[in-house]
Amino acid sequence: MSDKDTISIELVREALLQACPQAGHAPLVLRKAGIEPHLLSLPGARVPATAYARLWRLLARRCNDEFFAMDPRGLRSGSLAFLCRASRGQPTVGAGIETALAFLSLTLDYLQPHLIRQQSLAEIVIVEPTDEPRRAFTYFTFWMIVHGVACWLAGRRIPILAIELRCTEPAFCDDYRVMFSENLQFSRPRTRMILAADCFDQPIRRSDDELHRFLAQAPANILVKYRDPDSLARRIRRELSEQDPASWPDANGLARRLCLSASTLRRRLAEEGHSYQALKDSVRRQLAISWLAQEQVGMLEIAARLGFADSSSFYKAFRKWFGCNPGHYRTLVLGAGKVD
Repeated sequence: MSDKDTISIELVREALLQACPQAGHAPLVLRKAGIEPHLLSLPGARVPATAYARLWRLLARRCNDEFFAMDPRGLRSGSLAFLCRASRGQPTVGAGIETALAFLSLTLDYLQPHLIRQQSLAEIVIVEPTDEPRRAFTYFTFWMIVHGVACWLAGRRIPILAIELRCTEPAFCDDYRVMFSENLQFSRPRTRMILAADCFDQPIRRSDDELHRFLAQAPANILVKYRDPDSLARRIRRELSEQDPASWPDANGLARRLCLSASTLRRRLAEEGHSYQALKDSVRRQLAISWLAQEQVGMLEIAARLGFADSSSFYKAFRKWFGCNPGHYRTLVLGAGKVD
């Protein structure tokens, strides 16, 4: 990862909270990780993702826990390596994920995950023994491990359609939305991640060399590149999300609105790794899954809102996006209150 990839200082504070509770020890650990301690007092400060990864490793060694001491039993040093080796030995990606979750369920006290296959969708549901929800950072650290390993087993990024959490929304969420999904729902009855499961039946093909390389680079290789919240692409996404898709401007109209030439708009988006069409498609997908979670909004209305000529066109597009039909996704999401 390049030095431009950054992590919020808020996540650094969260990592230190239980793994390094004595304030006097924090500066030494931070400096070893390449993070200046004074940044803790600067709102909005960011640190290189590589430094955050070093901090993760230092804290794991310091307290013999790869889960930042956020569970009574925790994950002793070497847990991630064991989990990857055990998962890699399974015949399919789905079986590998189930093995990883079984290991975490045996190891952790507070988070007991299990996988539920729903045709072309899958949900990883966390059963918790206490009424009090965990911190958002605890859940997202768990998801970072699980999703990172799952993507490595699959050899590609597995799309996350939604994440629901029992905790309230923290003050900082932008990093989490970049790492996982724009569709984060808080104060829900249970904590779960909904994934596209189209790759779950594929065989796992990971060599010993690939395993060693993955473990040597972890956790930096499962930290997703941070996107500048002030970037042009993020600004356009925000504006599109607040408008009816039928009123979205074309590229020339958008350029005029931004006081740019069309060629400058294309160039600046390309420099950030985007195109205007890709941004529109991304927002349209996000709006679709957001509206499907609202029971009172009918399929015909969603199709019309998104600019499709009819519900059939919407169904075809949704299947192309996520590998399942929108009715199936809606049924799964609206069943959130049914705790197993």
